[in-house]
Amino acid sequence: MKFTELNTGIKMPLFGLGTYGLVGHDVLYNALDAALKSGYRLIDTAAVYKNEKDIGDCLRELLPKHGLSRDDLFLETKLDTKDHGLEEAYSACLASLEKLQTDYLDLYIIHWPAKSKIKSDDPRHAGFRKDSWTALEKLYKEGKVRNIGISNYTLKHLKEMASYTTIQPAVLQVEYHPFYIQTDLLQWCQANNVHLQTYRSLGKSKLLSEPVVVTIAERTNKTPAQVLLQWALQQDLGRWTSRQLAKLI
Repeated sequence: MKFTELNTGIKMPLFGLGTYGLVGHDVLYNALDAALKSGYRLIDTAAVYKNEKDIGDCLRELLPKHGLSRDDLFLETKLDTKDHGLEEAYSACLASLEKLQTDYLDLYIIHWPAKSKIKSDDPRHAGFRKDSWTALEKLYKEGKVRNIGISNYTLKHLKEMASYTTIQPAVLQVEYHPFYIQTDLLQWCQANNVHLQTYRSLGKSKLLSEPVVVTIAERTNKTPAQVLLQWALQQDLGRWTSRQLAKLI
């Protein structure tokens, strides 16, 4: 298992199980069981995925089975867009903690930079972002979350954050793969000691049939998914998604 050290000094696995699209106890139990058996220790979810409660139930059953404790995991979830705001974000995190049946999160992320049901150009979004981040900083100071971060932020949003953050984000999570390389965000992360965590590492699986990827896989006796994973790991990027789990274990 390869790790990266975040700016908090905490080590985070570079890849793990993403649970988007995994719904229902049995589905999650099988996915988590296979992941833990194969050495996965990072589990990514989000309030909007509607599976936090089932994940908590499954982990309560599976951790003893695999001889693991909560501290062996890196558990991360994300704030729903409807919960942007100071009190709303704080309460939403407490709700996620309860559903996941844990007293702390390894990483709590603002999922999107805009509040739902408000027009995208509404100037109030900036205030909601600031208030939500203030809530995350409070959660961090209280020890309820060990790292805080953002997802799907643009360079504009990141520069805006500099005017009000008292605690640096540990992680920026964005779409990033050979078909969508966001160089400006990677450079910003490198300059500010923020880890870039990726999703859609396979480009919605389109990259699995990309001729260059297939050729490299055949030449190295690996699967296309493993080639793309290695591409991310070589740049200290990485997080795998649920749909690719079976190809990697």
